[in-house]
Amino acid sequence: MPLVAASNIFYIDRKYVDMTLYGIKNCNTVKSAVEWLNQHQIAFDFHDYKKAGITAAKLSEWSKQVGWESLVNKRGTTWRQLDEAEKAKVTNEKAAIALMLEKNSVIKRPLIEEKGKVILLGFEEGSYQKQFG
Repeated sequence: MPLVAASNIFYIDRKYVDMTLYGIKNCNTVKSAVEWLNQHQIAFDFHDYKKAGITAAKLSEWSKQVGWESLVNKRGTTWRQLDEAEKAKVTNEKAAIALMLEKNSVIKRPLIEEKGKVILLGFEEGSYQKQFG
């Protein structure tokens, strides 16, 4: 099925897929996920939260679905660059959301949401194959 691009939304011939990939355009993990989805002709909208931002309400929705601990990428450069006092403050959802709003590159990525539900967090080819295969 050929994809038709309109802005940054991708359509598959007769069917629009209500799926959004959230991430940062220059992130290698996000690039891998985008490449995998494109190779498998899976339609999605891309939301770059470095450019378009992210709201506390959206982070709260995700937190309720996957837990705030899963949303904070403690393996990434942004987290590692925080001083110990900043890291120590992240002990609950409110503090995690405040950090993610201030430094959105600390949000684990990519996050794929379909119709308001988080369906994937991070990129692991096997998980993508299972979800979309």
